[in-house]
Amino acid sequence: ALRAGPGADSARAASGVAAAAGYYSCWSSSGPRPRAPLPGPRRPAPHEEQQERGGRMNVGTAHSEVNPNTRVMNSRGIWLSYVLAIGLLHVVLLSIPFVSVPVVWTLTNLIHNMGMYIFLHTVKGTPFETPDQGKARLLTHWEQMDYGVQFTASRKFLTITPIVLYFLTSFYTKYDQIHFILNTVSLMSVLIPKLPQLHGVRIFGINKY
Repeated sequence: ALRAGPGADSARAASGVAAAAGYYSCWSSSGPRPRAPLPGPRRPAPHEEQQERGGRMNVGTAHSEVNPNTRVMNSRGIWLSYVLAIGLLHVVLLSIPFVSVPVVWTLTNLIHNMGMYIFLHTVKGTPFETPDQGKARLLTHWEQMDYGVQFTASRKFLTITPIVLYFLTSFYTKYDQIHFILNTVSLMSVLIPKLPQLHGVRIFGINKY
């Protein structure tokens, strides 16, 4: 058998080094010829990364959501701020002279429920510039929340809050008949519009446009 010379051993060693470095070699008359390595995975463009995160690029706007109204109640600290605002309202009413504690609790409940009814169930549209072709123009804030998905954490929080406030008000008013009727009617005015069966429904065409 013929024994390969030292030149062949050197060529095989060079080919092994090139293969270990990630190159694909082929033989030619002058020895191994390296080829460029295969390209790696393509890095997605910024707008593609935004779409993968579930959002859409909005040109000329400072927010990444199509409609910020859908996610505002999921913002960090918004629930705590909401509860603190109710507590601040109650303290301000308590500081008014010649107003009894039962009246203050009833006023706190009525003012809170009136504000909730106006801002969640009456006012429609959005104060932001949105590229949704006006889809939110005929929807209330409650109907826009979480893109209309029912029984989310934010919706449960906004449903439980007036109920807890109602129980506290009834306790501190000692279940007085007049206070009880006022607080019960006020509670129903903010609970009934939250029912999933009434999503997008306008009874007797009220607040349709």
